[in-house]
Amino acid sequence: MPKEYVTDSGKITISEEVVATVAGVAATECYGIVGMASRKIKDGIAELLGRESLSKGVEVELDGNKVKVRLYIVVGYGTRISEVAKNVVEQVKYKIESSTGLEVQHVDIRVQGVKVGSLK
Repeated sequence: MPKEYVTDSGKITISEEVVATVAGVAATECYGIVGMASRKIKDGIAELLGRESLSKGVEVELDGNKVKVRLYIVVGYGTRISEVAKNVVEQVKYKIESSTGLEVQHVDIRVQGVKVGSLK
């Protein structure tokens, strides 16, 4: 259910898709993240999503002014997964709260895969 703000000038509606995109972009900016993954794993392999479909790797649940987020990520080999996840949680929470005004109640990280190769 989208979040609506009513002002003197009109109505502002923030959809779950917008929150998911903000979360996906914030996550991919973190060191150690190779990309977002599809929510579904096919044949034991996580599908890496392109920049234009980052929100497909994010589930958002809006409840009034509060939001819960679940991210499906792929991390780079050799990184400490717990530290990467901690940084992603902090970054996603900050970006959502500062850009939408919603309160982030919970950020859940699901590591769908590890990719061998260069990190950004």
